[in-house]
Amino acid sequence: MSVFTEEQKIKILEDLVAIKSVNENEVEVADYLKKLFEEHGIEATIVSVTDTRVDLVAEIGSGSPVLGISGHMDVVSPGDLSKWSTDPFVLTEKDGKLYGRGANDMKSGLAALAIAMIDIKENNSLQKGSIRFMATTGEEVGGAGAKKLYENGYMDDVDALIVAEPSQDVIVYSHKGSLNFKVTSKGKEAHSALPQLGYNAIDPLAEFITKVNAEVRDSNRSNETLGELVMNCTIIHGGQQVNSIPELATAEFNVRTIPEYDTEEVIEKFKQIAEELNNEGADIIVEVTMSLPSVFTDGKSHLVKTAQLLGEKYFNDKPELIGSPGVTDGSNLLRSKGDDFPFIMFGPGLTKMAHKVDEYVHKDVYLKFIDLYEELMLEFNQ
Repeated sequence: MSVFTEEQKIKILEDLVAIKSVNENEVEVADYLKKLFEEHGIEATIVSVTDTRVDLVAEIGSGSPVLGISGHMDVVSPGDLSKWSTDPFVLTEKDGKLYGRGANDMKSGLAALAIAMIDIKENNSLQKGSIRFMATTGEEVGGAGAKKLYENGYMDDVDALIVAEPSQDVIVYSHKGSLNFKVTSKGKEAHSALPQLGYNAIDPLAEFITKVNAEVRDSNRSNETLGELVMNCTIIHGGQQVNSIPELATAEFNVRTIPEYDTEEVIEKFKQIAEELNNEGADIIVEVTMSLPSVFTDGKSHLVKTAQLLGEKYFNDKPELIGSPGVTDGSNLLRSKGDDFPFIMFGPGLTKMAHKVDEYVHKDVYLKFIDLYEELMLEFNQ
């Protein structure tokens, strides 16, 4: 039996949505959750990531198995407020939906995990093992919070991981990685009528793009679950005016990696191509601005099977098991885990609603996931 009324469960989500943790200000979210846990006798620890950003870790039980449960505290910007039909930082109920920035991605998942863990503690339901709640900072840009928790050893003894990203209709057990590059080509400025006096920075950059497209994007490597590697050059800058030879040109790339062509190999290939062109007279620098490895598990764990059964119980439809092109904090949290590690991404909300204007979560789905999580946690730790 829950120690919270339905109104209190909604109020917790309302309070979290009201905190404007737009790629920052997660401290306030962490403080709120810490106070909530401590009101119910659960010790919570603030983990500093930068001078202004923190993670939060709370735990119940003792010993193994250790179940990790995780969600991120940051949200993306609401963008143009005039396009919203409600205030994005005021949780608003309409037609059974709860609207607000983060209601879907992913403060409903974060709240549901916290409430379920508190209920388990208050009801003294956990008879064996531990449940470790890990709220992260900066997931939307770079994943610094999850990386910090991994580096500080919070995942060392974890035996399974649930990430509560919005995915109510599917269970994700593997996902692609994500790499960002900034490639800078240096040249020498000159008048366009006298190009021999300069060096056009755009020329070698164009050649770099052609080569990396051929050797990375068009590699035809694929994974049975995740599909092919995906790479795009998404930003190009070069030159100052039309009658001057440009002394600087830059290109930025995003690569969605797979185990068959993962982050380290892609990074090495970018650097190799730059070196080849530099040996021919270019001056190209490759900078890795984000590196999140792919997550691949076999999807055969008891955790996955139990989540499927509970999904069918609560929503009358067995969630499909899939691999995802997107990334989660699992990229950092699971760096040292093997293919048979029990991992799922499963939470209230819909992936297609993430980052959108008038973002919402269905009220009944949010409330049902609290009960689903409680059952899932207890089943794992039997």
